Amino acid sequence: MSTGERVPRAMEKDMATLAAPEQTSGLPPAKSPVWAPILKWALVAAAVILCIYLATQLADKGYGLAVVGVAFVAMAVLVVYGTRRNVPAKYLFPGLILLLGLQVWPIVYTAATSFTNYGQGHLVSKEEATKQDIAYSVQQVAGSPTYGLSIAVKDGQDVTSAPLHFLLTDEKGKHFVGDAKGLQPLTGKTEMGIGHLKSAEGYRVLKLGEANKRKDLANFAVPTSDGHGIKASGVSQAFEGAPTLKWDKAKNTLTDSATGTVYVEKDARWVPQSGSASPLPVGWKQGVGFKNYTDLVTNDTIRKGFFGIFAWNMAFAILSVLSTFVLGMLLALLLNDPRIKGRAIYRSLLILPYAVPVFVSALVWASMFNQDYGLINNLTGLDIDWFGDPWAARTAILLTNLWLGFPYMFVVCTGALQSIPGDVMEAARIDGAGPIRTLRSITMPLLLVAVGPLLIASFAFNFNNFGLIYLLTKGGPFVGDSAQIGSTDLLITYAYRLAIDGTNPNFGLASAVAVVIFIIVALLSFPGFLRSKALEEVN
Repeated sequence: MSTGERVPRAMEKDMATLAAPEQTSGLPPAKSPVWAPILKWALVAAAVILCIYLATQLADKGYGLAVVGVAFVAMAVLVVYGTRRNVPAKYLFPGLILLLGLQVWPIVYTAATSFTNYGQGHLVSKEEATKQDIAYSVQQVAGSPTYGLSIAVKDGQDVTSAPLHFLLTDEKGKHFVGDAKGLQPLTGKTEMGIGHLKSAEGYRVLKLGEANKRKDLANFAVPTSDGHGIKASGVSQAFEGAPTLKWDKAKNTLTDSATGTVYVEKDARWVPQSGSASPLPVGWKQGVGFKNYTDLVTNDTIRKGFFGIFAWNMAFAILSVLSTFVLGMLLALLLNDPRIKGRAIYRSLLILPYAVPVFVSALVWASMFNQDYGLINNLTGLDIDWFGDPWAARTAILLTNLWLGFPYMFVVCTGALQSIPGDVMEAARIDGAGPIRTLRSITMPLLLVAVGPLLIASFAFNFNNFGLIYLLTKGGPFVGDSAQIGSTDLLITYAYRLAIDGTNPNFGLASAVAVVIFIIVALLSFPGFLRSKALEEVN
């Protein structure tokens, strides 16, 4: 046999060995435990069942797009985990779902809300708002009876979501049961309480707390044969009433039969077409385009407050990062000197402020800044109104944040300094570089490579440092007579006050502020990350 014939056979043998290594290793192929596939399919089934449950709940509430999303997730679970393929996807899929659900979706929803008038008095659709306005106009029909009322559901049904039933007792002592279909005599055993039924066979009478939790109670009415409805008056009485408002969908108007007032649609609310009547109480949610964004720059009150808050917000974030970094770095440089004895003890003591919860430290500092009884004024002999003067309040916030933030920078800088190779520092000393030159030309560039991204993250954190502002000043002192704009407000606390804490919450405008915050932080952080990358490439 020639050499030319032996080489292909050797190569063929090697290829066979690579293709089936388990046959040449002498070991039998690994087998998964019997319980492994059972557990896998049990988890897949549980995930699919959970998706089906969520889809039905969302469908009941009319969220069609969300139902499609949940159905897509269920199919993706079957495709990814129901086959032996797509092994990387089996590990990436949970993280991807969490990323979409906890990061991407809130951003998308906030951005979408910023283009609406969503807020106090504008929470539901036009049809739902109109039905609520009509329900509020119901008045008792003259000469109609008053009933003793017990609110109930059928036995065995959920007290929070099951269809409501009214157990009624008229002035003659007769008992009736009414639901969304109508009124009929009540049969079966009953037990009378004070003015209303205490129990009835086949029904579960709701307690006071359970009845108050039913949001559908305010709009629920038992229809009567003459076109009226029996509504609850509290939780123990009911009356036969009829609405005074009538909705003409063709003309898009509401007419009040009691006063003759005609209401027309304006700014997502029913307002009187003429006269001095007040608008109806319930408005509806609708798109307003870029109105919330234009209000930030055109509305005098909002514009002045927004730009003033933005200027302080930038100054606070920059000064907080610089002050905490400089102090933390100087302490790290000091304790990095091997000649200092007991460095471990000093480092442990300097980390203590970072170990104490922020809300505890903030409240302690708030008490120390008290003008009359605070430790700072008492020790220094000053009489500064720290939380009544705008500049004093800002100074107090920066000092408190310096105390809270420098330990983090100290720990980071200590780790970065200890990672600098000793031969680099030794080479600098041999070349005759002094301490200042070594710090400027060697230590700082190498330090910034490690700390640079953390400084950017610290800037983003302080730009949205809601907890510190809210615990110390709540955004005050407030400017002039405005209860919305504070001297120490950040954009995030301003958005919170607009959305939740104000007298007239406006979720749409607050969402616009949140989107602006997101854009600002992104634009400011991107160049910083590019600069950090350049430093890393140089070093």
